[in-house]
Amino acid sequence: MNTPDTSLPVLVAGGGIGGLAAALALVRRGFNVQVFEQAAEIGEIGAGIQLGPNAFHAFDALGVGEKARGRAVYTDYMVMHDALDEYQVGKIPTGEAFRQRFGNPYAVIHRVDVHKSLLEGAEETGRVRFQTSTRIERVEQDADSVTVYDQNGLAYRGQALIGADGVKSAVRQQYVNDPARVTGHVVYRAVVDKADFPEDLQWNAASIWVGPNCHLVHYPLRGGEQYNVVVTFHSRQQEEWGVTEGSKEEVQSYFQGICPKARQLIDLPKSWKRWATADREPIGQWTFGRATLLGDAAHPTTQYMAQGACMAMEDAVTLGEALRVHHNNWAKALDLYQRSRVARTARIVLSSREMGRIYHAKGVERLVRNELWKSRSPERFYDAMEWLYGWNAGNCLATPY
Repeated sequence: MNTPDTSLPVLVAGGGIGGLAAALALVRRGFNVQVFEQAAEIGEIGAGIQLGPNAFHAFDALGVGEKARGRAVYTDYMVMHDALDEYQVGKIPTGEAFRQRFGNPYAVIHRVDVHKSLLEGAEETGRVRFQTSTRIERVEQDADSVTVYDQNGLAYRGQALIGADGVKSAVRQQYVNDPARVTGHVVYRAVVDKADFPEDLQWNAASIWVGPNCHLVHYPLRGGEQYNVVVTFHSRQQEEWGVTEGSKEEVQSYFQGICPKARQLIDLPKSWKRWATADREPIGQWTFGRATLLGDAAHPTTQYMAQGACMAMEDAVTLGEALRVHHNNWAKALDLYQRSRVARTARIVLSSREMGRIYHAKGVERLVRNELWKSRSPERFYDAMEWLYGWNAGNCLATPY
């Protein structure tokens, strides 16, 4: 067998949040990295996302904690209201006691600002090369290297391949080829300037209004100068997984009967992006020789746990830690990485489905939901969140060796 060529870069398919986080983790292990992005520019679309303490632990482990902190908005609480009658279902303080418990804050941030923080960190290393307008379509391997082929048939060779190419991953398609599970749930997202946002909803909180077969979310962005608005509903039509331009008329047609205070949200945006959502069934194997999956390519999930970006960054940190403890031995490290991530990320996928059901409860099930957290103390909420927010680089591996 040939001796592995350690001068080869590690190849990363995808220049999104997961791909950039992976690049940072790999550089910290001494590798050069080549990132392939199918878009013409390295960038990000979308609106706001929520960041739990686990996300900040990941930022810190990747060396970009201060960049991300400077762009985030720190909430005072998370709150859930019934969208029909304004009943407060639950409220979780995210102030000092929360930070003390989990070692980092809860925050909201524009998706572009997460991506920018990771991109700046990667560029500053001088060890990450970016190649845009390049979609990886095929993978070949031998014992010591991976060769990928793009849409033009051009070949690139590396030590290993990290498939961080998103929810419609070509790397996953080659090795797993499993079907998407289209939910029938449609998500509309928009960002609204503070001047146009209702004063009676300008809360420093991650806020959700839950209704029958629908919900609405809002929270501040960029120092409170903008607000993220997200609405979700069960579509009347057969949906196909993807993103399109939205229609104000369609949104308004799905929210009859909700209270006026929440209904203000759907009248605000001048334009919407429309996501028809899907996930996939969790899988027990996503490492194949010297190729592995990461982020949405490995465990695409619905949005109800607000953990998609957080899980991708956790993956990257765990991959780096697995390489560290196995001294950059790819076979051992990729096996440990997979074993450390499969159950946790599957729990996110399955919990997200269940959370969607809770949000969208109707009839008697709605009444049960509204009683779930009655009189629950902050400490009991924190205990319930420990499995999620207690993650960090020090405990991320399945075994310590």
